[in-house]
Amino acid sequence: MTPHRILATASTEFRIALRNRWVAIAVVLMLVFSLVLAAAGSAPTGGVGVDRLSVTVASLTSLAVYLVPLVALLMSFDAIAGEVERGTLSLILAYPVARAEILGGKLLAHLAVLALAVTAGYGAAAIAAFATDANAAQGLSALWRLTWTSILLGATFLGAGYALSALSRRPSGAAGLAVGLWLGLVVLYDLGLLAGVVADDGGAFTLSLFPKLLLVNPADAFRLYNLAASQATAAAAGVGGAATTIPLWHSALSLVLWPVAALGLAIFAFRKVTP
Repeated sequence: MTPHRILATASTEFRIALRNRWVAIAVVLMLVFSLVLAAAGSAPTGGVGVDRLSVTVASLTSLAVYLVPLVALLMSFDAIAGEVERGTLSLILAYPVARAEILGGKLLAHLAVLALAVTAGYGAAAIAAFATDANAAQGLSALWRLTWTSILLGATFLGAGYALSALSRRPSGAAGLAVGLWLGLVVLYDLGLLAGVVADDGGAFTLSLFPKLLLVNPADAFRLYNLAASQATAAAAGVGGAATTIPLWHSALSLVLWPVAALGLAIFAFRKVTP
């Protein structure tokens, strides 16, 4: 793979994202929801010994696990299917550029959009926390951890979106698959696990299988890692209790491996696509 070809593709894709308002949409979404959560979490925190920024980060973790995958899938679902439908894929492939380089460039551009949105949203929430709590600096490490893990989570769903786009070959079909993937991994997966825990009533599923199933899902691995390393785990609901029982490096490893696996699947699917 040649870096300058990847960068050339990334530059083109980023300009397309600017023209299609994806940069503005992603930034505005993250800004609005981050500021709303920062305002909602503005209750006094001194009584529980946690600074305002750490509490805000715990709330932002719950936001990111829903919003970052959704934005990533919306940007990536027509990355290949759209090229096929517009008839531009054959033109792109006529240039001396490998398919892996094309996907690498698209990924780099879309990650840049996500990074801008995440930085803007989390930065605005951090400013709000500093404005109301003199001890907010204690939560900066948690904010930094949330930022780079959000980008990794976005990379996973970008790769998944490219794979769905290549498999579908039509934007309408890819959009439906992307929505289904988001609902399945981010919403329904946890509901299924919760139903299993309730039905198991403290048995083998809850003690042995449940933690492993959380790590298999990139969205849950993201939430586990950030909550387990946060000072405000008690302020978060859902998998907050499980976060204290699973080793931190397990969720970190899952976060690192998932983007690689998703991009590998996307490259494999793209190689099967004919213009």
